[in-house]
Amino acid sequence: MNLVETSTKSSPQRVIAIHSHLSYDPNMTQTSALKTFLWFQNDLEEALAFYKEIFKDVVVREENRMGEGAPLFTADFTIFGHEFIGMCIEGGPAFNSAISLSIQCDGQEETDRLWAAITKEGAEGQCGWCTDKWGVSWQITPMQMREYLGNSNPEIAQQNWQALREMKKIDLTLFKS
Repeated sequence: MNLVETSTKSSPQRVIAIHSHLSYDPNMTQTSALKTFLWFQNDLEEALAFYKEIFKDVVVREENRMGEGAPLFTADFTIFGHEFIGMCIEGGPAFNSAISLSIQCDGQEETDRLWAAITKEGAEGQCGWCTDKWGVSWQITPMQMREYLGNSNPEIAQQNWQALREMKKIDLTLFKS
């Protein structure tokens, strides 16, 4: 790692930058992007159709097949603006709950709708975690939960944390104000 002092005519104050062993090419015209890569063991096309149906804000930007009439091999898509690349080929690692996709939703009704759709052919977990039919781990979290868990009364906040630990699907009616 190198420390570098720089300044420009438009910004004469000293700027100290830390450069790691990775190099930066000043001729780059596009910034790097972070996307979540999901390796499906089967039927990426069905998974995309399911996500489009339940999330309503899915944009598929690109689909690739390994030949005419072949099943969907890769897809570049977004859910609520978050970028994903999906790949479908057997033999890869199975999804697990070490990484989950967290949906911050508005209210109990939306929490219930998403939970029911994802767990219909998936599985329920604890504290708002669930997995879909393909094994992708999700957290379905109503935004309002933060108000309860961060209650200014530490005793009530602790009771709400305890209530959360006993829930599968998050139920806002079980929290205290």
